[in-house]
Amino acid sequence: MDQNTLVRNNITGTFLKDIEEIVAAPIDWSMLEGKSITITGASGFISSHLVLSLLLRNDDYNSNIKIIGLVRSMERAEKKYGNLLGREDLILVEQDVCDDFDMVPMADYVIHAASQASNWHFENDPVGTIRANLVGTDKVLRYALQNKAEVLIVSSLKTYGLVTDGSHELMEETQGYVDPDSYKNCYAMGKRASETLAASYSKQYGLNIKIVRPSYIYGAASLDDDRVWAQFIANVVRGENILLKSNGAPYRSFCYVTDTATAMLTVLLKGKNLFPYNISSKDSNITIRDFAKKAVEAFPEKGLTLSFAYPEDAKEVQIDYSKQTPEIMNSDRLMSLGWNANVNILQGIKRAVAILTEK
Repeated sequence: MDQNTLVRNNITGTFLKDIEEIVAAPIDWSMLEGKSITITGASGFISSHLVLSLLLRNDDYNSNIKIIGLVRSMERAEKKYGNLLGREDLILVEQDVCDDFDMVPMADYVIHAASQASNWHFENDPVGTIRANLVGTDKVLRYALQNKAEVLIVSSLKTYGLVTDGSHELMEETQGYVDPDSYKNCYAMGKRASETLAASYSKQYGLNIKIVRPSYIYGAASLDDDRVWAQFIANVVRGENILLKSNGAPYRSFCYVTDTATAMLTVLLKGKNLFPYNISSKDSNITIRDFAKKAVEAFPEKGLTLSFAYPEDAKEVQIDYSKQTPEIMNSDRLMSLGWNANVNILQGIKRAVAILTEK
């Protein structure tokens, strides 16, 4: 292979170590050798980690995995992958996931990760958001049916909705309330419907479909990402103090991007059909304010501070389980497959800041 197209000659530093960690994960990689894998949303945050780790498997172990990536913008993909687009084991197809897969080569596995997951999209393109989960999932499953491929549907913790039963965490069988008549639930309802669509294809056509529900995935996204954790990481990279405009009380499950990637591959290869798996790290259940605190603590040499816009918000918060179950996900089912998270919040923040700084 051309030296210019080797993964190690295109990514370096902490980012390369992250990809190497995925490649070294205790997954049955032999099941992927010589196979073709189609990944939708291949320019996305998690998907690009999967693509790079599969390419590095080929470099290091001659695994002969063929990766077919669906991207909406070839221009964005070219910025993300650069010289790697010259490889024979990576084929990118520029199309919307809601279009027919007529030009997409055959595959043995399909990972459906294309989605609009930011609040900006929910407000400005709710139709596009729900279509990616409804129409897009239908196109993916039709394509999988034609290929007799195994499928991994990337769902979301947002399928749980508002849970008010007094429980302290969300189990896979938990179901809360989601208002179907609010456009704000374009994402949550779309993800719920995509799981039902998967169940319907499995019943009617015998498709083997795995489902994961990731928690809040974090890492070195980008400096202009609008998600609150990403803003904290951007603050640290820029050497800015963190100012919270609320009390930061929401209590959430987080999972670093490399651990999320290994969880997805574990479920694809070992998970049960139509048996959803929560992806969360027990060491990374944290409130928003404590995430901000960790971001400041991770780099004492920067001398950054955390402050509150309103003095009354500085008071420590108590979690009230009687009003609502927080977005804390139980991951015992996933861990029963042999998966474990490697990266805690402090390590994850340090890695994310290092990658963005090195870039």
